Amino acid sequence: MGSKAHSARKRMLSNIYSKSFLQSSDTLKIISHTMIYDRLLPVLFEAASSGSLIDMYDLNQAFTMDFISAFIFGLANATNFLQDVPTRKFMLQKYHCRKDFEFYYQEVPNLLAWTEALGVPLLPKWYHEANELMAAWNLALCDNAEKHLGSNEPDLEPTVYKQLKLSMAKQLASGSDSSSVKADEIKLQRLEIACEMYDHLTAGHETSAVGLTYLCWELSKRPHLQAALRKELQTLSPAVTYPITSHSLHSLPHPKLIDALPLLQAVVMETLRLHAPIPGIQPRTTPYPTSSLSGYDRIPPNIRVNAQAYSLHRNPEVFPDPESWQPHRWLKEDDSAELEEMQRWFWAFGSGRRRKRSENKLMHEESVEMKLVVAAIYTNFLTTIVDDEGIEATDAYTVKPSGHKLILKFELI
Repeated sequence: MGSKAHSARKRMLSNIYSKSFLQSSDTLKIISHTMIYDRLLPVLFEAASSGSLIDMYDLNQAFTMDFISAFIFGLANATNFLQDVPTRKFMLQKYHCRKDFEFYYQEVPNLLAWTEALGVPLLPKWYHEANELMAAWNLALCDNAEKHLGSNEPDLEPTVYKQLKLSMAKQLASGSDSSSVKADEIKLQRLEIACEMYDHLTAGHETSAVGLTYLCWELSKRPHLQAALRKELQTLSPAVTYPITSHSLHSLPHPKLIDALPLLQAVVMETLRLHAPIPGIQPRTTPYPTSSLSGYDRIPPNIRVNAQAYSLHRNPEVFPDPESWQPHRWLKEDDSAELEEMQRWFWAFGSGRRRKRSENKLMHEESVEMKLVVAAIYTNFLTTIVDDEGIEATDAYTVKPSGHKLILKFELI
């Protein structure tokens, strides 16, 4: 996609991922309440009551997939991985089994085409089968959302899908008047929308799940910090307590109140700094005729340059003792020069025109989602580590625990 088309697509969706929209959305309020009180907290309460253990990496993937798919496609059309465990296991296995082959498409796509043409494919048959299954699954989610396109019911409205579909339909209507061309374009548009929604779905669930997993891991090693965070969370009105004691609908605190908690903000920021879900390189090529970058002048065109969150987040001049998880480094006055410098180097979500189309979602939706989950967990439970073998991150563009698990014990407070 060219720069102009890329910018136009971003503008179509930028408003619904803005912080102000997310904090005032009635649809997101219903989604959040359903995810927290009807799905997540009952699972954790049952585990704590029975002494069962929880694989937080698995559970976080379920929550984040349910949350982002509900926002994209509508709550009634979304996944329910938190409660439908067999489907969750099956779909996540298909999703992750392809990850080791991302290198080929990102770095040497021509090599794949050449080897296919020679009859010596590099990728196994099951890889393509998994791709086809994921594509069909995503297309089915889009088609279900299409059925509720005219709905304004908060639990049915496909917020992201609707915004993109209506924007692209308007764009299409302003183009050619040929009905035959439009018929073909409408068919193509269905696939374009499905591809865009898949980008949002995968980016929205995978990075949030990784961030939440490492956040829970760090907090589970520090019961004193859990206690301090719980004290802060209990100042929310209403607090995110469970079980629900009132017969009336138990509401969640306003997102602005959650967002304003300083220790919670510090815990999230420090986790995303040290355990950035996307620490890998963000390659770009230099433009014609020459360019300047980081003190280097007259760089020729078509030269590949990279930046990566992993390195930026470990600058010891900005983040002293950078390999240490220290949330309190973020507890500075808002006008602090030190805080401003840390924020300038913070790159968990990238920057610039060509960062991911879902940039605002990753910044704002992920922050809302992570803080809500942390508030729900640590208002009600104490967590301790049972098995964190393989918690080290994989060496990849988008990381995950190399052991694919984090086993925690939950205790009711």
